[in-house]
Amino acid sequence: MLRRIAISLALAFLVALPATAQDFQKGVAAYTRGDYATALREWRPLVTKGNAKAQHNLGFMYFYGEGVSQSYSVAMRWWHKAAEQGYAKAQFSIGATHALGYGVHRDYVLAHKWLSLSAAQDDRNAIGLRNFLAKRMTPAQIAEARELVREWMAKHKKNWSN
Repeated sequence: MLRRIAISLALAFLVALPATAQDFQKGVAAYTRGDYATALREWRPLVTKGNAKAQHNLGFMYFYGEGVSQSYSVAMRWWHKAAEQGYAKAQFSIGATHALGYGVHRDYVLAHKWLSLSAAQDDRNAIGLRNFLAKRMTPAQIAEARELVREWMAKHKKNWSN
């Protein structure tokens, strides 16, 4: 199952590829052909402007050490920036990372929270992984995760995007 989760995490990046910004697409094309330096050059200005998709993708580069030094903590920082804007793919990435315990303490409550936020935007990978985790959680843990979701949604009413 963990291998399936890791594959879903990688697929989340691929699903996140479509975007409208021409520079973003140039970065995607460069990343796809393995030219990580060009991808970074295209995405860095977008990242500093708060582009959630570019932040998410930069997080993947750090997660896998592609063109940058591998760092789970830096990946999580970029994913959190995108997730706080309501970007479902970043929310999935954070949830899956907490479920797997890569570079963070394995925490099913936090995983459930972030996966639920992504699932609320119809992310099928998030729905499946959240439901898988729920079978391994106590009712108290699920209630705690749901309360964290309510708190996040109340704080971020206007920050929903796909």
